[in-house]
Amino acid sequence: MISASDEPREACGIFGVYAPGEDVARLTFFGLYALQHRGQESAGIAAADGEDLAVRTGMGLVSQVFDEEDLAFLRGHIAIGHTRYSTTGSSVVCNAQPIVVRDGATGRPIALAHNGNLVNYRVLREDLEAQGVQFETTTDSELIAHLLALAPGATWEERFHYVMRRAEGAYSLVIMTPDTLFAVRDPLGVRPLCIGRLGEGWVVASESCALEHLGVPMEREVAPGEVIQIDANGARSFFPAAPAPRLALCTFEFIYFARPDSYLAGHLLYPIREEMGAQLAREHPVDADIVIGVPDSAVPAAIGFARESGIPYREGLVKNRYVGRTFIQPDQRIREAGVSLKFNALHEVLAGKRVVIVDDSIVRGTTTPRVVNLVRRAGAREVHMRITAPPIVSPCFFGVDMATKWELIAANKSVEEIRQHIGADSLGYLSLEGLIRATRQSPDTLCNACFTGVYPIDVQMQMDSLEPPSERARELAALESLNRAGRP
Repeated sequence: MISASDEPREACGIFGVYAPGEDVARLTFFGLYALQHRGQESAGIAAADGEDLAVRTGMGLVSQVFDEEDLAFLRGHIAIGHTRYSTTGSSVVCNAQPIVVRDGATGRPIALAHNGNLVNYRVLREDLEAQGVQFETTTDSELIAHLLALAPGATWEERFHYVMRRAEGAYSLVIMTPDTLFAVRDPLGVRPLCIGRLGEGWVVASESCALEHLGVPMEREVAPGEVIQIDANGARSFFPAAPAPRLALCTFEFIYFARPDSYLAGHLLYPIREEMGAQLAREHPVDADIVIGVPDSAVPAAIGFARESGIPYREGLVKNRYVGRTFIQPDQRIREAGVSLKFNALHEVLAGKRVVIVDDSIVRGTTTPRVVNLVRRAGAREVHMRITAPPIVSPCFFGVDMATKWELIAANKSVEEIRQHIGADSLGYLSLEGLIRATRQSPDTLCNACFTGVYPIDVQMQMDSLEPPSERARELAALESLNRAGRP
């Protein structure tokens, strides 16, 4: 598949609706459409009519997975949907969500869609397998579904208490039985989730932009540790688990993941990203002729940088918005074109200019050199790189494909070495203090582990599993491979 980017990738977008009398499958389809930026590998919708539920999933974009026949099949007054990037579990159709399991107490189906990642996935899976659970996927989402299906308790509150006491990590969930919709957010509040009112019904989504597209006013964000239960009796809220010692909303939701027209932690993201750019201009001023942003995510920050610095903002890179993920393999010439498939540089804008390029992050350091080179080939006299995130030095275990530590360029090179690697005349990262100030949040409510290596909960088991093999281990593995090859 074509992938010219080494940006961090979000895990998924989730959507749920309880609305008697509405075409809930169609509402979910368009809700997922608005959340497509959060996942582009697979999509799925499940719908329930009070007695049973139906599900459709497939690989690809939302518009590629569903047609009118699918939406007609998905009947009922409740629906949940999911669009996915793979984190725990590979990118194969069996891992597409929603996941459906059978309730251990009643035998009725339970469908679940999940955004996030459990850090104790392996321990929980081994425990469930020892109890005889047979997994059909490799995802931690199925694990959560089985935990709920097997949870003891006479009430849903007791059952969710059991699940949330055992599950550690990030999980925003929409869960559906044939007659009930649940919205769940983990006690740390790592991933966003919000709820809005649709007439007599309710809509739940990862981001408020999905509600806006449907004309649904957002009531509020689902609180960390909260479960909202919606059924024929209306909506009720409860908090089954003890509050976490601290909150840990992912800072990258502010920087990159969420759409700029979404509200997060009570604030519209567009001005927050403008302020990130303005703060970056204060911390890393430069003499230049124009400021450009890497579209689309860094444009608000580039505008903020330009406004604060007094340097004119111009569109120097045009994005081909129809180049996304594809399962058609490129030939060598197209593969070598790399980032040129995604962006086109405007020679008339860039030629002879001292250019500031504003981007949101550098992860592995594979894409940024191509962007810099593209701008230079368009005639730029100088290229100054400015990044609205601090250096990423640690991997994420809460639902972001952030690469392993030895793949992270900032974990292995100094800022000057990175500058030389990307080929820029100067390089400046936004400080962590400046980033937090721009988000308008308290430092103890955010997860900044990818910048600091300090995680909100223990992840040592996951850290150990990602350690690169030693030279001796590689030699032993190679020897074992040779021995197996020589056996009759």
